[in-house]
Amino acid sequence: MPFVDDETAQAYREAWEAWIKQIEHVNRVFLEGEKLRPDQIKGLFNREARAKTKYDAARRRLLGIEESPLGDGGGADLGADE
Repeated sequence: MPFVDDETAQAYREAWEAWIKQIEHVNRVFLEGEKLRPDQIKGLFNREARAKTKYDAARRRLLGIEESPLGDGGGADLGADE
């Protein structure tokens, strides 16, 4: 039995696949030596960062985690010693 509705699951899958596609391109450049001009590398990093942001938002929706009021994407700091 799924924990989430179909729309949330599909959004998560699509965000995951889009992010992985960008990570794979980063790996081709840095691990396999694919050549890019500096402006193309900058674009690659921007695309990867945007895809990661979308994935993080989809993951939070999947897990039922609300955005913090500060917009930092986190909830309570579970490791904080107060």
